[in-house]
Amino acid sequence: MTSVVAFGGGRGLSASLRALSRLDLDLTAVVTVADDGGSTGDIRATRPVLPPGDLRKALVATADPDRSETARLFSHRFGGRDFLTGHPVGNVVLTGLLELHANPVDALDFAARLLGSRARVLPMSCTPLDIEADLAEGPGTRTIVGQHDIAVADGSVKDVRLLPAAATACPETLDAVAEADWHVFGPGSWYTSVIPHLLLPDLREAIGAAKARRIVVLNLSEEKETDGLTLAGHVDTLRRYAEGVRFHYVVSGDTRTLADPGSLNSAAQSLEAQLVAADLASDGVTHDVAALAAVLGNLLVEDGG
Repeated sequence: MTSVVAFGGGRGLSASLRALSRLDLDLTAVVTVADDGGSTGDIRATRPVLPPGDLRKALVATADPDRSETARLFSHRFGGRDFLTGHPVGNVVLTGLLELHANPVDALDFAARLLGSRARVLPMSCTPLDIEADLAEGPGTRTIVGQHDIAVADGSVKDVRLLPAAATACPETLDAVAEADWHVFGPGSWYTSVIPHLLLPDLREAIGAAKARRIVVLNLSEEKETDGLTLAGHVDTLRRYAEGVRFHYVVSGDTRTLADPGSLNSAAQSLEAQLVAADLASDGVTHDVAALAAVLGNLLVEDGG
C-alpha cells in the first residue's frame, strides 16, 4: 500500500486529509505544534502540553464515518459565559490525554482509536513551539512572536523562525518521513502551518534525505499573512526554506492558473517540479474535497516514481 505523509496545520491540513482519506493509502498526518490562538492559546498559557487545536482538527478530519457522533463531540464548542466557554470538547480531551501520557504520540494514538481515524496523527515536535517572524515596517522591520499574532499582523513577512531554536522532531515523525512513498505539503497558512515543517533542521534533513516524491498544494485565496504574495511568490518562498528538498509536483486549484500559468510554471520549475493546474475550488476559498482527491489520486497512483 502506498504510504503518504501530509504536512500542515489547521484547516488547510484538514482539507488535504479529507481528500487523502478517500484514497486507499497508509496515511500519516504531521501537524505543526505552534498554534497559540483561541482555546489552544488559553490552554497553552496554563498547561505545559502540546497545543491541541490543530491536532484535534487532523484527528476529526480523518475520523471513521461510523464514528461521526464522536467526531461531532470532539468539534463541539462549549457555549455560555464560564471557564469552558469557547473550548472544543476535543481540546479538553486531548489536554487530558497529553497529561496522562509521557509520550504525546501515545496520547494521540489513543485519541485516534476513539475516533477510528484513518490516519496516524503525529506532532511535528514533541516540544511545544512558537513561531517568530520579522515583518516589514516602513524602512525597517519589527519582530513578532506567536502564530496568531503573525497571522493577523499588518506588514509583509520577511523571515520566520521557530522557538526554541534547539527543538527537534519527534522520533516517530522522523521514522514516518523516512519510510513514506510520498510527502504532501499544503494547503494552509503558508508561514505558520506549511513552512514551519522546514524550519526544524532534523525534520528538514529527514525530508530531503527520504526517497519519497513530493507534492505541494497551493492555497486558493490570500490570507492576511501572505497579503500581496502571488502564487508564484508562495512557491519561491517555499523554495527559500526548503534547502536540500526536491519537490516533484506543484498543484494549483486556482482557476486563474488555468488562464495564465506562465509565472507559476516558472516558479514550479525552480523547484524542479511539474505544475498541475485544475479547478479545485468549491466556493472560491476552500478546496473541493472530491476534486482534490481525484487530482492527488492520479498523481499518487499513476506516478510510481
